[in-house]
Amino acid sequence: MLLATRMVIRSLITVLVPDKSGRLVDMIYEHRKLDKGPNVTVVGGGTGLSVLLRGMKEETRNATAIVTVADDGGSSGRLREEFNIVPPGDLRNCLVALADTEPMMEKLFQYRFSGNSDLAGHSFGNLFITAMTEVTGDIEQALKESSRVLAVKGRVFPATTAKIRLSATMEDGTVVEGESQIPLVHKRIKRVHIFPHHVEPVPSSIKAIREAEAIVFGPGSLYTSIIPNLLVDNIADEIKKSKAIKIYICNVMTQPGETDDYTASMHVKALIEHGGAGIVDYVLVNNKEISAEMQEYYAQKGQYPVLVDEKVAPEYDFDILKIDIDENVKLAEEYEVMVVPTLLFVKDGEIIHRESGFFSKDKFRALIDAYLK
Repeated sequence: MLLATRMVIRSLITVLVPDKSGRLVDMIYEHRKLDKGPNVTVVGGGTGLSVLLRGMKEETRNATAIVTVADDGGSSGRLREEFNIVPPGDLRNCLVALADTEPMMEKLFQYRFSGNSDLAGHSFGNLFITAMTEVTGDIEQALKESSRVLAVKGRVFPATTAKIRLSATMEDGTVVEGESQIPLVHKRIKRVHIFPHHVEPVPSSIKAIREAEAIVFGPGSLYTSIIPNLLVDNIADEIKKSKAIKIYICNVMTQPGETDDYTASMHVKALIEHGGAGIVDYVLVNNKEISAEMQEYYAQKGQYPVLVDEKVAPEYDFDILKIDIDENVKLAEEYEVMVVPTLLFVKDGEIIHRESGFFSKDKFRALIDAYLK
């Protein structure tokens, strides 16, 4: 049926505009295909979300981004304070990622002013969204009009229109206030909070969750981009009630000041602790080798590969990491692994026991019980 429709369209356009008939047919056919794509709602913020959306727009026009509004740094933070609006930066990045427009328009929206004037540090897109919000009186309408300008394939909504602040309680009991300040203290995060504690979600965001066939978290900053959305009233509850497939895309690398030394399961645990049981069905993790050059590049920024781990058994409160030494040569060298398999018991970063060669499950459990005591 689609093939027949495509042939009819091609015949009609060939008569009307013979020089560009092939390109127009392809565009119409592509639009029809994208219009019938799945309803996917993506929850997050920051660079990771916009990267995901850039690829997703090639598969469906029915993608919706629910974006965190806790950002208090840079251009977004300044505009937030001066104009009493939600920070526009992450919203802008998502609009540009979903845009189907001329490259020059994309460059214009991402252009950042330099120099020493009051405009220095601001991006044109942030100023455009701010001006549109002032004109329309509503951030949702401002995003809708901005979407028209950029010919956006999909929709972008803030999680809430309330002016919220993010804070974090660390494992040592200290409290750090401000999204931009949390990663700077380099302490293990226990829980994050928003203030005010109860804020209304954007109705369009709730509608997008209810209509979704798939709900995707991340990739992105766990505590400052993804989890803040779940703290807005009703958002986590609506996600858990949804029959959509819920997928968490775990970061490939750790993030300094947020997820230092985190394994994949520790990311998921934090997500569940803040959103509740049933918030995620599947976790997408990287199990491919990361080149030595790439690891060295990220190591200079304090970022390291997130190791994929599994719980040993419900009765044991610790994790087991399965590491392929061929794919993690540096790690094998660091821990002096010379024989396969090798079992290492590590506590607080120190090896407390080493066992090489094959052994029975009973011996494995006996070793675990001995060291837990």
